[in-house]
Amino acid sequence: TTLASSATDNVVVDTTEYEALSLPAREGRTLKVAIAGGGVGGLTAALCMLKKGFDVTVYERTAAFARFGGPIQFASNALSVLKEIDETLFERVMEKFTFTGTRTCGIKDGLRSDGSFRMTDDSLSYLWDSSSPADWFVKFPLKQCADIFGLPYTGVIDRPDLQAILIEECKKYKPDFISNGNAVESYEDKGKGKGVSFTLADGTKKEADILVGSDGIWSAIRNQMYDEGGIKSTSKDKKKRQGCDYSGYTVFAGETVLDTPDYYETGYKVYIGPKRYFVTSDVGGGRIQWYAFFALPPGSKKAPSGWGGSTRDGQAEPGENLVEYIKGLHEGWTDEVMTVLDSTPPESVEQRDLYDRAPELFRSWADGNVVLVGDAVHAMMPNLGQGGCQAIEDAYVLTEMLAATKTTEKLEDALQNFYRARILRVSAIQFMSKLASDLIINAFDTPWSPHDNLGKSWKSYLTFFWKPILQYAIFPLQFAYLYSYHPTGNIAETASALEATWKEKHVEGAEKAFALAAEEGFQRKAAPSFFQKSEELPATVLAAK
Repeated sequence: TTLASSATDNVVVDTTEYEALSLPAREGRTLKVAIAGGGVGGLTAALCMLKKGFDVTVYERTAAFARFGGPIQFASNALSVLKEIDETLFERVMEKFTFTGTRTCGIKDGLRSDGSFRMTDDSLSYLWDSSSPADWFVKFPLKQCADIFGLPYTGVIDRPDLQAILIEECKKYKPDFISNGNAVESYEDKGKGKGVSFTLADGTKKEADILVGSDGIWSAIRNQMYDEGGIKSTSKDKKKRQGCDYSGYTVFAGETVLDTPDYYETGYKVYIGPKRYFVTSDVGGGRIQWYAFFALPPGSKKAPSGWGGSTRDGQAEPGENLVEYIKGLHEGWTDEVMTVLDSTPPESVEQRDLYDRAPELFRSWADGNVVLVGDAVHAMMPNLGQGGCQAIEDAYVLTEMLAATKTTEKLEDALQNFYRARILRVSAIQFMSKLASDLIINAFDTPWSPHDNLGKSWKSYLTFFWKPILQYAIFPLQFAYLYSYHPTGNIAETASALEATWKEKHVEGAEKAFALAAEEGFQRKAAPSFFQKSEELPATVLAAK
């Protein structure tokens, strides 16, 4: 590299010889990409890029990819992206998928639901007819909004199944694409067209043209890029952690097999009540996953946390029955909530404090030849189920922009263009996800009714008046916006065929699970890891007999 300077006008001319980048139909050398983090976003990016002909290596922190971690929701927009990325990937995901958006989903009254899991409408007729049920507050137009764009319907897949599929598909292009047990800890950008060097946990130094930070909410790459003071560095009041804000909520989660009268008719339900809400979702195979959200200070630790493949901590008070603790926090609530909790093994309950990030409207996600994606830069509240979906959109958009980059000189510009292309949509979804939690906890209460005294606070009246606005304006617009990004275009015939095939399989799997649970009790076991381990990890077995 030389810089030529003119004596007359002091114009500096960059005479660096940049390299041409190849694609299967374009001459040049292969783009070399390093990805920090082997979660859903990192693995999806790896597959996208490997299919484009890039030389990709994923550096994953965990020494062995153990098979645990809860279900992940894929909304219609994410399913469209997956299908556009790879048809085989999409088909394999569909084989393991449980549709929720084909069935009734919505908000139920946590106090007035009669406990029988009955299916009723969400009309206002209970105002003048005391015999009219008020179980359902508002139903979500998931299916209707997906049908507008002709997209597959929202649903869930077990995270370990998804990761296994992604890994196997990536290995078709590069068998040794992943380096396990050696996370990226720091990087040094080498300037325009010169790539990036980075240091792994064992001290090894590597180089690549691009480094993608997909290492989750406690990202080492973001820590350096934004100078956040250390990974998981926490303020004294625990309300700030490595640049992330405590959301104000802690969430407990559990799983059970339960044959409820509405099992085949409902996808997921949000029970609302004073200062908390309780969510249940069908996650396939007769299983119901539930989440209990509470407005508690950070560090109000009760249950272990083993979510997302992290190490499972010990329970704060080993002798405490966590199901009874959570039931106590829902005193006076519908028996539907109590039935779900009573069927849950207490030792299966887990907990985590929820942190999220404000939109990065004034700081780019890219620093030279380094870029952040997914939770590493836009962690969001789980209410809309868009965290993983937005990571998948990131992976697709970033790959398309890199594929259009013809020389190393333009790589930095491509990363900045990626940030500009994604920031407004992601920021809007971060805002909506946060708003959903804040409204339910801080502004919602048991809706007012003229027939009882369950909802008499100002919040109850406000909740009641919100109902038609949510039902006919906000929710339709919200889901329409979420699904508006769909690179496949209209694939309505595929969506209908998938739903029809799935229904029969869903009933068969659920009935087997119900029969087994009735005979032996609910069991939840950790399956084998994805990789050969140097030493066997203990299996997690949660059982209630």
